[in-house]
Amino acid sequence: MWLLDNFLSKIITQGQLNVTAPNGNVTSYGSAHERYGPVNIAIKDKATANRISRNPALGAGEAFMDGGLTIEDDNIMALLELIAFNMRWDYDNTTRVGLWKSQRILSKIQQVNDAVRSRKNVAHHYDLNDRLYDLFLDADRQYSCAYFTDEANSLSQAQTDKMAHIAAKLDLKPGHKVLDIGCGWGGMAMFIHKVSGADVTGVTLSEEQLKVARQRAADAGVSDHVRFELIDYRHVQETFDRIVSVGMFEHVGRPNFQAYFDTVRDRLKPDGVALVHTIARADGPGVTDPWTQKYIFPGGYAPALSEILPHVEKSWLWATDIEILRVHYGHTLVHWYNSCREKRIEIEAIYDARFYRMWMFYLAAAANAFFHDGHMNAQIQLTRRRDALPITRDYIAATEKKYRKKAAS
Repeated sequence: MWLLDNFLSKIITQGQLNVTAPNGNVTSYGSAHERYGPVNIAIKDKATANRISRNPALGAGEAFMDGGLTIEDDNIMALLELIAFNMRWDYDNTTRVGLWKSQRILSKIQQVNDAVRSRKNVAHHYDLNDRLYDLFLDADRQYSCAYFTDEANSLSQAQTDKMAHIAAKLDLKPGHKVLDIGCGWGGMAMFIHKVSGADVTGVTLSEEQLKVARQRAADAGVSDHVRFELIDYRHVQETFDRIVSVGMFEHVGRPNFQAYFDTVRDRLKPDGVALVHTIARADGPGVTDPWTQKYIFPGGYAPALSEILPHVEKSWLWATDIEILRVHYGHTLVHWYNSCREKRIEIEAIYDARFYRMWMFYLAAAANAFFHDGHMNAQIQLTRRRDALPITRDYIAATEKKYRKKAAS
């Protein structure tokens, strides 16, 4: 246990962590804190302790999944919140600064996401049992960062407000043709058509999402105006007045950033507008942690703006507006986490207890990445021409208000 003891002694300084060793001895780390801790965990055996201390990011997640690490009330959120707070991204946090330096080195390792691999990576996560997503997402199945105009808003309201916020930035006009890259279950495409009357083509690499999206359009009687295709965005040939991409850029992979923005430019009409909504990093180039890479998003990577904007420039696109959403995704993930805790029996019935613990570890870790680490969301508005949009942002708020009323009707 000495390796784990040494590791925890360095990391946990604020908030209290109580660890029960395999022999029954209890060691406490840190100090009392008004918000974080005490958290009580138990380590099953020495092998588990070694796994965690030698590779914390991978070892802790696997130990929780396999039962080698147990937590009082199974509340993995409390443990990861305590760790994330102590490892928070602040200039005066020396532990985090040291980790930041190693991330810069690891960030040189690049992902390769060709068309075949991209489809496999998407299927790994998005082709899970349909019932799982119904258990924790809002009724519209928005599986991306919501937009909380008030932190007390319901998840459903925040997701509707997210779509209104994005659609308003597109400056939609009657008769427009819109491309939705990574359309998910079709909610954004359906919303755009409802509030603006525009025709929308959504593209996805998930066969399960495609089935649901097409059925939704058919049920709403809008299949002639909202279409969905199983195709890689790089193979789309038409041009569009508007392009929207929500929660998809994280799956592109660094080697493909230039191809992505070149495709946006080539598929966009000269006076067109695009809006890219993506997870991003405030802490500069980094690396996807090995547990998330292995179990949740193979091939996924949340980039820093410093990694995105050079490719925007090389594509001869104007970055006409960039908005940073700092904690909105954290609040979204807490909603999902709480819903999954309430639906534990149903989730374990679909899969098993190990899957449930994996899913909860993912949601808790992701939430704390936005509350304490360098993760954020960026909405990047792009045009080919500098005069494609009004010269002030006033139109966004006015249109957003109008779209919210239409969505509610």
